[in-house]
Amino acid sequence: MNGQTKAKFGFGLMRLPKVDDKIDLPQVCEMVDRFLAAGFTYFDTAFVYDGSEQAAKAALVDRHPRTSYTLATKLHVGKAASAEEARRELQISLERTGAGYFDYYLLHALMDTNIEKYAEYGLWDFVKEQKARGTIRHYGFSFHDKPETLDKLLTEHPDVDFVQLQINYADWENPEVQSRACYEVARRHGKPVVIMEPVKGGALADPPAEVKALFDAAAPGVSYASWALRFAASLDGVLAVLSGMSNVAQMEDNLATMGNFAPLNDEEQKVIQQAQHLLGNSAAIACTACHYCTAGCPRNIPIPEIFAAANKQLANGQQAEAAAAYAAAVAGTGKASDCIHCRQCEQICPQHLPITRLLGRCADMFEA
Repeated sequence: MNGQTKAKFGFGLMRLPKVDDKIDLPQVCEMVDRFLAAGFTYFDTAFVYDGSEQAAKAALVDRHPRTSYTLATKLHVGKAASAEEARRELQISLERTGAGYFDYYLLHALMDTNIEKYAEYGLWDFVKEQKARGTIRHYGFSFHDKPETLDKLLTEHPDVDFVQLQINYADWENPEVQSRACYEVARRHGKPVVIMEPVKGGALADPPAEVKALFDAAAPGVSYASWALRFAASLDGVLAVLSGMSNVAQMEDNLATMGNFAPLNDEEQKVIQQAQHLLGNSAAIACTACHYCTAGCPRNIPIPEIFAAANKQLANGQQAEAAAAYAAAVAGTGKASDCIHCRQCEQICPQHLPITRLLGRCADMFEA
């Protein structure tokens, strides 16, 4: 992209606003309307996002012409006990959304721990069949693993239409995520890339104090999230950059950045490199708050909220604020010390975090 242009921007429906633990539909409707009014069309949900597909129906499908937007959803093998159950997810998603068809359909969160199950259940052939029938228009997969595994998958499935990758400036050279290496594999195979987690679950909208000072000096008054979005959208071969916005204010900030998009220039790229260096020295826990880890936790431990509390101290030195956030996070639920080391959370964590060890660290920090 050169100069000022309209970026390819997507609304990720994973972290929708809530009131009393229920999705705030009036606010979602307003966010959808503003997004479409700004000229953007790509919406992304998933079978496993609690209430998200139903919210897509109420806020988008029932209120706007089907030709005015594109809708993506995903099939997650981890929720299926059989091939039949896995294939049934598509029909359930169609019923939940009322969309009639999906413009983009993904096999969800592929990594070494589950790729054999996708093959065993015949899901690669299933999505091809559904594309031939017109139930889905394009198929791809989201991915959270090593570039070597991505290369193998794209070699075995050359007719994949696109791939969805976690890409942000913090993870560009992160050895656990390897954003750059995975992006380069996808481009080498000629696949368009949908970018997820450009703001790293919101962490890059509120980075450590040193990173904030760096950005403030380079561009006073500019939001920290805008730096993250522009880094992702400045890459070549991008189909959409997904932002999981949680309120109207975040939507407005993102639209201000992406509606009149300008790629990062050379000086701004140098600022990003400095931010990467600072983050590489940060002690913060690299959790994106996807909550995949909590669904099967036998002790009902609010893992992302505990890590967010810890990061107030680890990243910003806010000891009192961290303690208060931890107390609020574990009120009426499991504490960090309640972990029984079953490690089911580690099997599904897209960031490959050593969660049980980190919970022990949090228990020492807050409960000692």
